[in-house]
Amino acid sequence: MIEKKRLLRYSMQLSMLRQLLNKKLISEFEYKKIKKRLMKDYNIVSDITA
Repeated sequence: MIEKKRLLRYSMQLSMLRQLLNKKLISEFEYKKIKKRLMKDYNIVSDITA
């Protein structure tokens, strides 16, 4: 149960991050840097969205 909540929070944050990129509110560099940090914080080892 906790794992599902953690994954859901990660997915939501990644979605919001993508929206910022799409609206040109952050750069590609910033997107990659923040995404990498999110992956570290949520212990995501593989990027299946790439």
